[in-house]
Amino acid sequence: MSDNKILRIVARFLIPLIMLFALYIQFHGEYSPGGGFQAGVVFAAAWILFVLIFGMDLGLAVIPKRAMYVLMLIGVLIYCAVGLINVIQGGAFLEFATLLPNPQAAQQAGIVTVELGIGITVASAIMMIFTKFAERKAWLDAVEEEAP
Repeated sequence: MSDNKILRIVARFLIPLIMLFALYIQFHGEYSPGGGFQAGVVFAAAWILFVLIFGMDLGLAVIPKRAMYVLMLIGVLIYCAVGLINVIQGGAFLEFATLLPNPQAAQQAGIVTVELGIGITVASAIMMIFTKFAERKAWLDAVEEEAP
């Protein structure tokens, strides 16, 4: 698909809009349908579209596999840290009321932070799954070519 100029031009226009929409879903998830999981999937879909049109090598130049592993870890750590902070302060795991003096502000800050961790984890996990499937396909194609 990288030879098709129309696809390349349209993708250069659409991919940033898809990523912007993912950010919208991420930060308005507590008010409307959406949140971390949906935003992560949409963001990963934008990266996958980029890879399908421009190639895996360029996609991994933008977000390397090592960065995907680190982002998965960071997302899980954000989620766990918010829950553990509540436990340390005497509340239940993911009971946000203990985060800030104002319970309503604490609830909102806790939800946004947890959803951010979920979004980062989901996006990086889906990108890694796609990368692993693409590598497996390339490996199978190479083995098939070597077979008599």
